[in-house]
Amino acid sequence: MPAFRSAFLSTLAARGYLHQCSDPQALDGLLAGGTAMPAYIGFDCTGPSLHVGHLMGIMMLRRFQQAGHKPIVLMGGGTTKVGDPSGKDEQRKLLTDADIEANKASIKTAFDRFLSFGDGPTDAIMVDNAEWLDQLAYIPFLRDVGRHFSVNRMLTFDSVRMRLEREQPLSFLEFNYMILQAYDFVELGRRYGCRLQMGGSDQWGNIVNGIDLGRRVADFELFAVTCPLITTASGAKMGKTAAGAVWLNADMLSPWDYWQFWRNTADADVERFLKLFTDLPLKEIARLAALPGQEINEAKKVLATEATAMLHGREAADAAAETARRTFEEGGLAQSLPTVEIPQADLDAGLGLLTAIVRAGLATSNGEVRRAIANGAIRVNDTVVSDDKAVLGTGHIVEGVVKLSNGRKKHVLLRPV
Repeated sequence: MPAFRSAFLSTLAARGYLHQCSDPQALDGLLAGGTAMPAYIGFDCTGPSLHVGHLMGIMMLRRFQQAGHKPIVLMGGGTTKVGDPSGKDEQRKLLTDADIEANKASIKTAFDRFLSFGDGPTDAIMVDNAEWLDQLAYIPFLRDVGRHFSVNRMLTFDSVRMRLEREQPLSFLEFNYMILQAYDFVELGRRYGCRLQMGGSDQWGNIVNGIDLGRRVADFELFAVTCPLITTASGAKMGKTAAGAVWLNADMLSPWDYWQFWRNTADADVERFLKLFTDLPLKEIARLAALPGQEINEAKKVLATEATAMLHGREAADAAAETARRTFEEGGLAQSLPTVEIPQADLDAGLGLLTAIVRAGLATSNGEVRRAIANGAIRVNDTVVSDDKAVLGTGHIVEGVVKLSNGRKKHVLLRPV
């Protein structure tokens, strides 16, 4: 890895973000020039929340701002109507304009935790590509922009080639996505002086398209930086769990569950994730990563608390850490555990344990609960239950709740109402 003069590229290299860079020496010179430079990453509005898989991009924007530059968060109000085929085997569901606007409003809230927005030279701004994409006239766009794209070359891109190799249909609508993304880059250059686009390594081809288009239609010198696509030490995709995506919005995943996700990091991933997803100094990260044996769990708690504080605030992170301490280290009944309300009448009449565990979200089916019971994983108020025909009643209520557990780390309180 070459030595960089700019704080931004030096940080990316030192903390493990840097995967590809289109012209490292020239970009490094620009970034080290003492003037705040704009750069952007695009986020489509396909759902009401981003997830942990988007964190690499968000953190790169954060590092960019910390290095004295101006992040641009590009919301894909326009490109969401097309759908990015990268990494997909089938066409995304087409959303209505109302759906896209609702998703965009919901997604925006997460960025406030990571970036400082405002009107200053290094303050982040949020832009929607619908501002220009919705205004395009089709024939003029094809003449002015489309003529610069070779279909032969487009067919070699991974997002297209992989879909065709798997004999999955690729719509003409999706085929246009890479052209629109390239046009976004040029448009941001024209409007905001943006010279750099960042993204995951799967976006390299799309970003390079924008560099080429900028040179052809506007005589812009544009740059690309990508980060590696993060997988865990087990090879799993970052942010995907058995329970589904790890969402960033608190109304879709509680701070407690977010804390637990990071606490469950594999030993081999702790140092890397501390570098990528916290602001801790590298010296402190090296100390934590060197903890021997079981002490590495202390590093995992630090990772969980720091990552949660960045997204949900320090108070929520400390509360989650304290809940974990009481639950796992003291065996106490932490009232801040996830809670599911049930009718008091259900317990009065007797609630089957299988039904209760599924209703609490600790398992997805009765069969899964039976297997967990057979393995000694199901507990009621911290007492192992071996009978799959057990029934919960009012006698199980302690301090106003019934504590259900599946394994050592999954706990829910049933609160009768």
